[in-house]
Amino acid sequence: MNWPLFSVIYSIAATVTIGVFMIAALVTGHNQILHIQIAVIAGIILSVPSALFFTKKVGSITGNEEGYKV
Repeated sequence: MNWPLFSVIYSIAATVTIGVFMIAALVTGHNQILHIQIAVIAGIILSVPSALFFTKKVGSITGNEEGYKV
């Protein structure tokens, strides 16, 4: 797997997912720190499969499926 590409896509996916969950928690009235922490943890965990999916898709498009080679 292309680890540099995965790390970039994961950082973008985690930021977006955490932001969506935090906004959803705040809009629905769950504004206590425990609810925000749960939203952050859920965003971190759920962004791993999406980052894997998009890393494989981008890797197959670019033809760089093997990863970074020196």
